[in-house]
Amino acid sequence: MKQLILGGARSGKSLFAENLAQDLHSKQLKTAKLIYIATSPRIDDEMDDRIAAHKARRNDVWQVVEEPINIADIVKTSQAETTILIDCLTLWINNLIYRNLNVETHFETLCQAVETASANVIIVSNELGMGLVPEDKLSREFRDYQGKLNQLIAQKVDKVAFMVAGLPLWVR
Repeated sequence: MKQLILGGARSGKSLFAENLAQDLHSKQLKTAKLIYIATSPRIDDEMDDRIAAHKARRNDVWQVVEEPINIADIVKTSQAETTILIDCLTLWINNLIYRNLNVETHFETLCQAVETASANVIIVSNELGMGLVPEDKLSREFRDYQGKLNQLIAQKVDKVAFMVAGLPLWVR
């Protein structure tokens, strides 16, 4: 099962995705893995607090992989009995842009990995295209990349949910 969980800031995306992943994991073999791919870099105390809050919600069953760039490699190499949660694509795009990497190439690699994955994959991403047009070029570019990747990933998954006030609206 491959799922994309979209929503705005503080819409409940991560908690909902974590619960989905744990539900899928509980239906797997006892040897199944539950992997949390965290894309957020540790940049300041406030981000450390957010990361700590996320970790406090999860039990010891989770294997946490802090990976800001090469998330496709983890998806590609995971076995069928694995459930992977990627949280989140928005910070991943930020990391790609910040490091001046070829965003389009990384998008293609991730889409191929998701499409061919034998593992369950749940992906969290922000929906940014519902607000004002950003004032500067870099912000518009970021928003455009986000919208494009959300569309590409949505084509590769079985289900898409849009989170509103902690509630899922299943789009597909």
